[in-house]
Amino acid sequence: MSDQPRPRASLRTAVVWEVLKEALDRRVKATGRDALDVLDTGGGTGNFAVPAARLGHRVTVVDPSPNALFALERRAAEAGVADRVRGVQGDILGLFDVVERDGFDAVLCHGVLEYVDEPAEGVRNAVEALRPSGALSLLAAGLGGAVLARALAGHFTEARQALADPAGRWGEGDPVPRRFTAEQLSGLVSDAGMEIAAVHGVRVFADLVPGVLVDTEPGAVEALLKLEAAAAEQPAFHSVATQLHVLGEKRR
Repeated sequence: MSDQPRPRASLRTAVVWEVLKEALDRRVKATGRDALDVLDTGGGTGNFAVPAARLGHRVTVVDPSPNALFALERRAAEAGVADRVRGVQGDILGLFDVVERDGFDAVLCHGVLEYVDEPAEGVRNAVEALRPSGALSLLAAGLGGAVLARALAGHFTEARQALADPAGRWGEGDPVPRRFTAEQLSGLVSDAGMEIAAVHGVRVFADLVPGVLVDTEPGAVEALLKLEAAAAEQPAFHSVATQLHVLGEKRR
């Protein structure tokens, strides 16, 4: 095993990937099939699609950016999984213009709902793309994490603005159009006919810890990863997470 520290970028994806991998493993056992059909909406360059394909699954990535899809194709080829990754230009609100309903064992919707005009419609489309008992992995920006970050940076008026704003935005310069609480995200999933299997806080600490501490202290990245994993399912930390992850299971 390498003695090199895990890249700091893994702090952004590690918790979600472990949850997703376990969900895919459960679907493999439930279906009796080694390879699942996975849909990654807004999957971009393949941060999750390529690792899922490495597990042997067939992954369709729907993304509005042709540049991202080109990078996805190159990344999949470099990883040796080009035959299991397909990129299609489109978006979640027009999902069934490019993919079929009821065609997937798992749907990923990561970093999408913040940017669409109708989040509820987006979640409904994601659910309608699932086969019975399929899994939905939903990741979106958390309100509490943004409020905390603005306050710790000394921008107290912006922190208060984010709390009061229906979309959770701290001002005109905010690059994120919409943020959610854990209750709001869970409500969207439940209203779309899904059972809530788990809710996780993502990047609870990673975005608050000074980079110099993580980059220079021996073993700091691994220790922080373990801390993030330990806190992820604790409801007390959902309200301060930068992102929120909801895992849903489609009712039969």
